[in-house]
Amino acid sequence: MSVFYLQNTESQIYEVGVFFGGSNFIGDVGATNYIAPNQGAFGALLKWNRSPRHAFRASVIFSDLEGIDGKSDDPRRIQRGYSFNTNVLEISLGMEFTFWDFDLHVSGMKGTPYLYSGISVLNHDNYFFDQNGNYTSENTNSWAYGIPMVLGYKTNISNHLVLAAEVGARYTFSDELDGSVPDSESREQFSFGNTNSNDWYVFSGITLTYTFGRRPCYCGF
Repeated sequence: MSVFYLQNTESQIYEVGVFFGGSNFIGDVGATNYIAPNQGAFGALLKWNRSPRHAFRASVIFSDLEGIDGKSDDPRRIQRGYSFNTNVLEISLGMEFTFWDFDLHVSGMKGTPYLYSGISVLNHDNYFFDQNGNYTSENTNSWAYGIPMVLGYKTNISNHLVLAAEVGARYTFSDELDGSVPDSESREQFSFGNTNSNDWYVFSGITLTYTFGRRPCYCGF
């Protein structure tokens, strides 16, 4: 007896869509609220749903990161009075896991919480604060690697549209995002803050994706 197993690998479900929301920074400058969007963020994402419980996900998000000591609850930061605002671009790749099955081939409304994690890279400008506390550009930029930790909830709002709300903190392997560690060695005297604590940033917002592709065909004889 012969057994054959055929799989149509071109019939997976895909999602493509947009992200809209806000960002906030957590580091050595500004407030330290965990979820407090103070700048807009927008981007695009693509998902490849490998099963009703997990999907590969890629995204590109543009935003500004802003830190203002005057908005902090720390009296020392308020007195110091530093502030910055820098354009950033994040590219992220990883896997999304749903708490419950989210099968887009089954009719009817459905929803589930989900988690997303993987790796991210953030392009940011380099700068420092001089002896007078002035924000000074170094006219260079760097890439900061990080780990996204995202919690969200998604639901289908039509046969081809999925709406989700999510909050995602990014732990970075860098302490340079807020200018507390100048990129140039010649400016090391302007370093400040806690050198044992790296920078974080958070994206909070909604995603709207369009689904397409046919149900995978698994045939056994």
